[in-house]
Amino acid sequence: MAHTPVIIRKSSNDPLPPDTIRRITDLLKTVRFGSITLVVQDGKVAQIDKTEKFRING
Repeated sequence: MAHTPVIIRKSSNDPLPPDTIRRITDLLKTVRFGSITLVVQDGKVAQIDKTEKFRING
């Protein structure tokens, strides 16, 4: 499956720092089944959580 670039901004005048965008896109490329949660405080991303699920066949 092809990956589509993701552009994330708080507003058109105040983009997220490039390293935050890079971290989020890197996580999106690696997770197959799960979720990525952004924790925002005072309008800024304070924490990024990645939860991944693994199924065991057998």
